Amino acid sequence: MKKLFSVILIAYALSSCSSTNLVYISVLQPAPVTIPSDIKNVGIINRSIPSDKNRALDIVDKVLSVEGDSLDILASRESINGLANELVKSNRFTNVAALNSIDLKSNVPGQFSAPLSWDIVDKICREKKMDALFVLELFDTDSKISYAAVPVSLKTPLGNVPGIEHHANMLTIIKTGWRIYDPANRVLLDEYPLTRELTLSGKGINPVAAAGAIINRKEALKDVSSRAGEEYAHRLIPYWIRVTRDYYVKGTDNFKIGKRKAQTGNWNGAAELWKKETTSSSSKIAGRACYNMAIICEINGDLDLAIQWAQKSYENYGNRLALRYVNILKNRKVNDNVLKSQQ
Repeated sequence: MKKLFSVILIAYALSSCSSTNLVYISVLQPAPVTIPSDIKNVGIINRSIPSDKNRALDIVDKVLSVEGDSLDILASRESINGLANELVKSNRFTNVAALNSIDLKSNVPGQFSAPLSWDIVDKICREKKMDALFVLELFDTDSKISYAAVPVSLKTPLGNVPGIEHHANMLTIIKTGWRIYDPANRVLLDEYPLTRELTLSGKGINPVAAAGAIINRKEALKDVSSRAGEEYAHRLIPYWIRVTRDYYVKGTDNFKIGKRKAQTGNWNGAAELWKKETTSSSSKIAGRACYNMAIICEINGDLDLAIQWAQKSYENYGNRLALRYVNILKNRKVNDNVLKSQQ
């Protein structure tokens, strides 16, 4: 107990002696996929349905994995709808259309087919007046059922008697794969597989009854497939993350008062005090103050000025924390340029 108490005292002392505090900042990150700004009209095509020559093989696979061939088709359409709805909500495009009349088939069920030829892409885009195509290249489900016999107490007219209840668990793996075709530049803007799982369970007096008790499977699969389409759309949408930054809270009275102002959200008030210390005769104090000025500039959204203050902190006063911060800020500048191209 004495040893534990000593550890707590040491941890507290280290925390109390820290010269910095943490601040959390929300940072907008660019989307993983950048769509050229001139692409305004997009079509979505389902190419995941197996071609006739591969259909027999696919049907055998479905039987072996407890699948229904028509269920995959319904679920793949839900993925198309999920993507379309999310793209419409993003307001990024002028027109989003599911091109259900386009009959393209997969030659390799459960895998990515070779990309469409640019002649086919050009023809579809020209006829449908589209600038780009989103293509569901693969959609495949694989289900496995496991059984377990569980001892239970059964109520009978003669009282409770021991019995067996059969439990069935079905795990369905949903695999989807998307490509985005840009015909003007003849490039694939993205190729991305996405896998999701669905688990359902049922119980009954025998294995058949237990499996039959797995209800609402069709609706559950359609729902998961729709959400998979929505999730793919998020690869085109910038997103927020929370990051931490250190700022100095010790060195002079101005740092101590600035800390209290920052804790109440008065960052501009804290910055007024930090700026006074940027001309300090102590290189250590001046370096810390310049670094803190970089922090407030980032909080206020002025990355260029933040970089200038951080550079001054390191170059003029040798503040090591500032060197790392300069690189973080420069990376943010690169991301901001990407964000501008995604608007």
